[in-house]
Amino acid sequence: MAFDTDAASSPAQSLARVIARVKAILADRGDSRLAQLVAGKVFLVRVANAMLALVSQVLLARWMGSFEFGVFIYVWTWVLMIGALSDMGLSSAARRFIPEYTELKAHDKLRGFLSGGCWLALGIASAIAAVGLLAVFALSPWIKDYLFVPLILACVMIPSYGLVQIQSGIAQSYNWANLAFLPFYIIRTSAVIVLMGIAWLIGAPTDALTALYISIITIYGVTIGQLLVLNRKLRTKVAAGPKTYEPKIWLATSMPIFAVESLYLMLTYVDILALEHFRSPEEVAAYYAAARLLAIVAFVYFAIAGATTHKFTQYHVSGDKARLAQFFGETIRWTFWPSLAICVAILICGKPLLRLFGPGFDAAYDVMFILAVGMLARAAVGPAERLLLMLGDRKQCVAIYALAFAINLALCFVLIPRIGIEGAAASVSTALVVESICLYFVARRRLA
Repeated sequence: MAFDTDAASSPAQSLARVIARVKAILADRGDSRLAQLVAGKVFLVRVANAMLALVSQVLLARWMGSFEFGVFIYVWTWVLMIGALSDMGLSSAARRFIPEYTELKAHDKLRGFLSGGCWLALGIASAIAAVGLLAVFALSPWIKDYLFVPLILACVMIPSYGLVQIQSGIAQSYNWANLAFLPFYIIRTSAVIVLMGIAWLIGAPTDALTALYISIITIYGVTIGQLLVLNRKLRTKVAAGPKTYEPKIWLATSMPIFAVESLYLMLTYVDILALEHFRSPEEVAAYYAAARLLAIVAFVYFAIAGATTHKFTQYHVSGDKARLAQFFGETIRWTFWPSLAICVAILICGKPLLRLFGPGFDAAYDVMFILAVGMLARAAVGPAERLLLMLGDRKQCVAIYALAFAINLALCFVLIPRIGIEGAAASVSTALVVESICLYFVARRRLA
């Protein structure tokens, strides 16, 4: 009978231990647990966006045809690259200044940054858009006719990007993941699908120009909506009072971050831009489809980086070096293993997913395996560059990204004319491997 009692009690004890463990996890309000929860929210938003983006890209490719879709993707790539840089690094600087001012109880400086930083980002982005317009008109004799008007429309979108970027940075600093990412990644993408669908149903043109007009309407709409909600939430966090503006200090901190982010984005997008010069819009469209599918892997990295960057600053300012090193090690594990699992799943399903875009897109299947090497290399070092940026090691980051960009650009010009889209993938993956190795050694030395 003793045997029966043990057998009966063992499952009950196991269940009790499981319940206790679940309760402990739910009750945990430590920094690591909070960072995991925020990163989880960000990741879910990015995955939802990836699904929406996949649906939108499949529908756009079928509604527009491969040529018009290729034109749209080329112009949209410029929008994403320049738009992400249009705040001059102020969105990332927000995750440095907000926790720092809060930790030091510098409330007047905090209020000044929350207000003045947004106006500064909008002004910078507007100036960049104006320069872009001048450049398009000045270079018009050398721009292909079908790209001239789309590039002008791309410039129109840039001012909103400057504002939406810093608003997202502010929201992330307060762990408002939904506010930081839902407007742009979910609401805007959904609106594009609906409006393009209406255009297709009523027989209106579904070309690159229509897609860009719709993009202008949606990006300005979500930016204004996000601004209104953010200001309302900030009033519950930051009491009204005097404001101290330090634009020189803000820019002195953000400009090195801007240099790193510029090189990173050029590293990310130079393959697509180079393909436009050497290959047809159809090949650009196929490569973009493969790259976007695999880009889901990078969402893990962005989720972890977005949820943890401000914590790096907090531990650094407080002088807790041991906790900083431990926390960074945790972020590497959180980044790599989910990235590996998602990468394997996407590669297994790669061909059927590519066929959703239309005939001929599955020719880019091999490209996904080449790109996966670079994606996993980056995941293996976690948000290392965010750590270094928050600790002030910006020159090292700039040097590393400059090297990676130079490698990518040189290889693109050598390999794309010879082996096409596979050459573009090999170029970016080689650069990412070099970048990751360099970041690993610099971060390890910094935390030693």
